[in-house]
This record gives sequence, structure tokens and C-alpha cells, in this order.
Amino acid sequence: MGYVVTLVGRELPQSLPLHREYSTKRFRLLFTKGIFFYINYNIRLFLFLLFSKAEVIHANDLDTLPAVYAASLFKRSRIVYDSHEYFTEVPELVGRKLTQSVWKMLEGFIFPRLQNVITVNASIASIYEKKYNVPVEVIRNVPFLADTKRIMSEKKSRSDLGLPEDKKIIILQGAWINVDRGGEEAITMMKHLPGCLLLIVGGGDVYDDLKLLAQREGVHDAVRFFGRLPFTDLRQLTMNADLGISLDKGTNLNYLYSLPNKLFDYIHAGIPVIVSNMPEVASIVRNYDVGKVVQSHDPEVIAASVKDLLNNPELLLKYKKNCLFAREALCWETESNVLRKFY
Repeated sequence: MGYVVTLVGRELPQSLPLHREYSTKRFRLLFTKGIFFYINYNIRLFLFLLFSKAEVIHANDLDTLPAVYAASLFKRSRIVYDSHEYFTEVPELVGRKLTQSVWKMLEGFIFPRLQNVITVNASIASIYEKKYNVPVEVIRNVPFLADTKRIMSEKKSRSDLGLPEDKKIIILQGAWINVDRGGEEAITMMKHLPGCLLLIVGGGDVYDDLKLLAQREGVHDAVRFFGRLPFTDLRQLTMNADLGISLDKGTNLNYLYSLPNKLFDYIHAGIPVIVSNMPEVASIVRNYDVGKVVQSHDPEVIAASVKDLLNNPELLLKYKKNCLFAREALCWETESNVLRKFY
């Protein structure tokens, strides 16, 4: 749209290099987590913004908003608050009432003073609108269709990727595979799925625990762990899978109303999905008819659904074809028009 953009964030020891068409700035901080990280980061961010020229400051999630709001008071810059989750209800805060109350206080002070707010789905938008009487635009995190088609044109074979040709492949991906995001159930269900291979791609708080669980459950030969991968490499694995799963639990409001990126990645890769009955996720699956919604997190129940689908070639083909139709609508080429209008 003609803006000069700078992306600002933090750099961790394991951070991958950034190669973008716009400038980037990443802070190396003294702390990597906890209250001192958030204080350290917001101070650094505030000082950086204070001495940077900006017509608009686009704040990604509540943990960037204090610095952005404070800087805007000095600079008269406009703020866009971009809430990628229901931040005050994330599981890391739900069990820590004092910390959660601090974030709720910050949100309660700043949010009613905002004019330009976007979030990732209608459920979270509705909560914020009712709570703060501020209009909220919905812009979903969906992939570029052009990128999907480019990667598909360069699709590697299973043998190229070291994957077996004689097994049905199920994939669970996610940058943050944390507790209650279905990783444990996905591994345990493999006891009931002979002839299948589960790929777990990503990271998170329970990533190492999941490796130990696979050993304890005796399914380590049926599960492969890949860690975090560049998007193109991840998509190659996803395109070679037979089925994608998203098994988040509604143990907190953030997970209950989440709409994870992996759902759209699966759809773009043309693979059917099996998902838990979270309202936003289930709505996409049912509306576009791209897979099955399971009502239980019991690993045997999930395994039975997987087995039923993999043993039904006609239904599998139908879901695959529907994915190809769905991705024409659920793509950034379409969704970006909402962002353009918003700006």
C-alpha cells in the first residue's frame, strides 16, 4: 500500500534468520521470560518507538501494547491493536491470578481508549466489543494462495523427504504445541492405528515431554518429531500427509475460541482434517466440509475417527476436493482486502 514498514520484536538464541522485503529490528534482551522480560522488552520498545518516525504503530498482542500506547501519547501516532489471541485468558495466565490481574488491568485501562482494533475471529471480536464497547474488525491468519500453488508446483515426494510410502501419514503441526493442545492424545491414539505414522512439527512447552510419552506408550516408531521448520519445508511435509489434526481443548477461553493457523495450512495443502469441537475451528470444518469434528478427546475415539476416514477413499477424496475449493476463499489474497479497507 506504499507504507515504509519496520517489523520490531525480540531475538532469542534459537531465532531463525529473517529475510524480509522490509526492514526489521530485533532486541537482544537480558531476560527471556517472566515479569522481568516483559518489563525489559516494553522499556526497550518504548525507547525505540519514541525516537522512530511512525504514522501508525501496529501493536501485536497485549504484551506490546503498553509500550505502543505510551509512545503514541508522545508522538501522536495512530495505534492499530492487533490481538492474535484472547491474551488475558491464555493458560499461562489462568493459573496465576496476580499476574493475570495485572494484564487485565493494563488491558482494561488501554483498550477503551483505542479506536482501531483487529482480531483473528468473530468469537474473540464479540467478547471485546461487549466488554469495552469498541468496534473490532476480524482478519484471519490465512496463507497466500500464490505461495501454496508455488510450493505445490515444487512438491517433493515422500522418498525425497525420507517418509515411508507404505504408511498413512497424520500430521500435527504448530509453533507452540503446549499443554492441552492435543499432543498427548495424538501420541496415545497411535497405539490404535497400526500402519500409520504421526508427524509432530513445531515446538512448545511440552515438546520434549511428548518425546518421552511416545517412548512410554511404546509408539516411538510410529511418531516422528521435526522441531520448528521454515514455512516452505513445513508445507512440503504437510502436503505429503494424508490427514491433519487439530485437537485443542477448551480448558481455557483462549483455546476454546482459538482459530489456529494450522487449520488453514492443512486446507491449503489439500489434506482433510480431524478437529476437536472448538467453536471457531468446527465452524470452518463444517461450513467448508473439509473433515470431521470429534466430540471427545479420548484417544480411542479420535483413533476410531481417523481409521474411519482413512478407510473411506470416497469420503477422503471428497474432503480433499473441498479443501481445494475452500482455500480459494480462505487465502490472504481475499482476506487482505479487509485489512486494506481497515487501514
